[in-house]
Amino acid sequence: MKLSIIIPVFNEENTIEELIRRVFAVSLPIEKEIIVVDDGSFDNTNKILKKLKKEINFISQEHPKNRGKGAAIKTGLKQATGEFILIQDADLEYDPKDYSNLIRPLLEGKAEVVYGSRMLGKNKKGYLTFYLGGRFLTFLTNLLYGLNITDESTGYKAFKSEVLKNVDLKCEGFEFCPEITAKIAKKGIKIYEVPISYNARYLKEGKKIKVKDGLKAVWTLIKYKF
Repeated sequence: MKLSIIIPVFNEENTIEELIRRVFAVSLPIEKEIIVVDDGSFDNTNKILKKLKKEINFISQEHPKNRGKGAAIKTGLKQATGEFILIQDADLEYDPKDYSNLIRPLLEGKAEVVYGSRMLGKNKKGYLTFYLGGRFLTFLTNLLYGLNITDESTGYKAFKSEVLKNVDLKCEGFEFCPEITAKIAKKGIKIYEVPISYNARYLKEGKKIKVKDGLKAVWTLIKYKF
């Protein structure tokens, strides 16, 4: 069995090498397939990736211009050959050491979709605006779709490959998260949650989520409900 790890990247020259090394170093009971999609970076990200490929085995894909996280994930999905798929952000907010806990419910046949919840662990909250925004999105998701999850906007989402590949993904940006949640919920597939660690990043450190992305997420949840 194999876990395909899709890493969408945009201008992460300060973190991408360390992140890939951490992903590569994680020991799992199944094979790992690392897929990095450079979404039109214009810093030194691409140079770093090309240098790393001489040392570490991973699949590399490029977008000639920035299209968004969702677009990068869809490109990565075309390359994924694993029975399971995990989305990994390119910054260092999420720790690959949590992989074992994330994929265990999948391996044990307890779940088809697993979300790593920042709310179930003891983590720093970062900006109050982002924390409250995430809580609101989770509340809205549960209200609209009859779910009982604690962290809709988490960056750690793992799936049985057949489940994710059978979802007709439309969103190109950060709206990937609410879109996939909405469409999985409408299929009646239960979302299993496990606690994860989280090292919140700040705007000066390169955090890219903006208030407008939160508004798009709200609209995405409402749009796919009706």
